[in-house]
Amino acid sequence: MSDNIITLKDVSKGFISGKEEIKVLDGVDLEVGKGDFITISGPSGSGKSTLLNIIGGLLHPDGGDVILDGNSLYGYKDRALAQIRNERIGFIFQFHHLLLDFTVVENLAIPLLIKGTAFNRACEEAEKLLHRVDLSGRMHAKPRTLSGGERQRVAVLRAIINDPVLLLADEPTGDLDWAHAEAVLRMLEEIHRTSGMTIILVSHNRRVAQMGKKTYNLVEGKLEKNEM
Repeated sequence: MSDNIITLKDVSKGFISGKEEIKVLDGVDLEVGKGDFITISGPSGSGKSTLLNIIGGLLHPDGGDVILDGNSLYGYKDRALAQIRNERIGFIFQFHHLLLDFTVVENLAIPLLIKGTAFNRACEEAEKLLHRVDLSGRMHAKPRTLSGGERQRVAVLRAIINDPVLLLADEPTGDLDWAHAEAVLRMLEEIHRTSGMTIILVSHNRRVAQMGKKTYNLVEGKLEKNEM
């Protein structure tokens, strides 16, 4: 039985630009073990986000396979795949994507509500997470009143509230100044240290990419592992 959470086998993806097909991913192989903290770097437009979206079940590859815990991710029907994305895979994006008309605690509760958790129970779980990161004083605030760093930290909490087996972070500090970026990165390191959650983070920022326990570069559609 493999200890890998995610395995990519010969994954490819291209897009049509005018009359030309641009191959973004060209036979990508990757094995991600339980508890790994992996970072993938590369310039803007190199396909990092495309790769992460394929790993997370958001974008079908043109070829190859993505295996989550021994099962082909794209072998699931749409409804089952949506459930896996909500319950087993956490997503953090460059922009927080919080719902502006909902409070912080309500935003955090949404993944639990989708899962079927009762509203009061979901809010209690959200409040516990906010207390852990000293954001409890902002639980009834609306996202527009938060700083950029606070919004992104709330987005991180929303991504982990269902205790996923895999956390995917797509340029999570790309919209922040370095002081706020460091706070988000420390938060991710703490999550990894205390929970052993498997994390894959992509960034074009070399300082951010260096935090991975295993680091890769995406170059001309190929994934290259850096030797530590």
